[in-house]
Amino acid sequence: QVQLVESGGGLVQAGGSLRLSCAASGRSFSVFGMGWFRQAPGKERDFVAAVSRNADSTVYADSVKGRFTISRDNAKNTVYLQMNSLKPEDTAVYYCAAALFLSEMRTSPNYWGQGTQVTVSS
Repeated sequence: QVQLVESGGGLVQAGGSLRLSCAASGRSFSVFGMGWFRQAPGKERDFVAAVSRNADSTVYADSVKGRFTISRDNAKNTVYLQMNSLKPEDTAVYYCAAALFLSEMRTSPNYWGQGTQVTVSS
C-alpha cells in the first residue's frame, strides 16, 4: 500500500504561482512513477503531468505546458507541482497519483491521494 497526501493548495490571483506537494508513505516511493491530475466542478478528472521513477522523463498536458513543472525528491518521498502563470481555468481539485508503470499513469494509476483545492481568481 502507498498513502499519498497532497498539500499546498489555496486561493491565488490570476498570474500567480503555487507549489503543490505530495508526500508518500508505505511502499518504496522510488519504484513508482508519479503524476498529478485535476478535476474541476462538473468535469471529469484530467491528467496534468507525470514524472518517471528516476525523474529522467516528464510529460505534460498541453494545457499546462510551459507553465507547470513536475519534479520529485526520492530522498524525501515527495513529488511537487510548481504552477506558474495560473489562470482561472486552472481552478480544480488537484490529485496526486502513483503508478508502477508510467505508461499506465493516464489510464490506471495504482494509488490516489485525497486531493487539494486550487482556486484561481480573475
